[in-house]
Amino acid sequence: MELPSACSHPCWFLLTLLLGLLLWARRRRAWDPRKCPTDLTGKTVIVTGANSGIGKCVALDLARRNARTILACRSWERGQAAVEEIRAATGNPAVLLRLLDTSSLTSVHAFAQAVLREEKRLDVLVNNAGLTGLPFAITPEGLEQTFATNYLGPFLLTNLLLDLLKASAPARIVNVSSFRHSAGTADGRYLTGQERPGGFDAAYNSTKLMNVLFTAELARRLQGTGVTANALSPGVVSTSIMRHFSWAVRVLFIFIRPFIKSAEQGAVSTIYCAVSEEVSGITGKYFDSDCGLALPSTAARDAGLARKLWEESERLTGLTDGTRH
Repeated sequence: MELPSACSHPCWFLLTLLLGLLLWARRRRAWDPRKCPTDLTGKTVIVTGANSGIGKCVALDLARRNARTILACRSWERGQAAVEEIRAATGNPAVLLRLLDTSSLTSVHAFAQAVLREEKRLDVLVNNAGLTGLPFAITPEGLEQTFATNYLGPFLLTNLLLDLLKASAPARIVNVSSFRHSAGTADGRYLTGQERPGGFDAAYNSTKLMNVLFTAELARRLQGTGVTANALSPGVVSTSIMRHFSWAVRVLFIFIRPFIKSAEQGAVSTIYCAVSEEVSGITGKYFDSDCGLALPSTAARDAGLARKLWEESERLTGLTDGTRH
């Protein structure tokens, strides 16, 4: 049968109509931040990696809800531009920039000390900062840079801010992971570059698995404190996160961009975990990009692996008995 006649068959029309209805129904069921009434007046939130992409969209939404919104960014220039844009869009003057490089433990300590010194409360911490496509490299502190940026930095930051979060309870910790965590492995030797994961973008995948394991163990340790911790996948999103890949990969990404989520759409599951009434009291869970509870990979549900990773992360970040939670 020739293609034109095949496509004109009534079955094709019915299948196309059915698919269109299914997609329409899915969008109708999707959680919409604009319909969420949560007001954050009097609350303080921190969003890491907030000068662009998902992080900026999340910060914009939280600022619209009247939160004191702290953008934690590596670049002063890009971060300040985002602050001014969000202030103008929301009319919220309490949008601030604080410098933070999650690949540097020194930077994480300095940022946390400033927050503890300047802020009276912290109601939501969104660990969004992350990179992919970086070459293998060891930081001056002896950590592999992708694992430091995406996992160890956020691990340390969260622990340093836990007392403030507890004092502000109910409070939420939101860790941005990825569906690609299922392709990752959690070997503590990756953190210092003693071993290197194999496969395309394996370091990124493994950091995202570590994010989910960290979230589960953190939630276990925070039981009864009023502080919840959840992880999520934003889905496949068109952001600048691919900028460190080769030109060939970036070109391929440009071709598929019309078929994937925008940064605004990709931010929805993060916003859902940060402010929705539906997530109130839920902790230690993993949400998919459609804001639904999902079962993470088998490795991500390994409580023994989560505890082992936590202990190694404590050692590498220098958390002492006095600051361990």
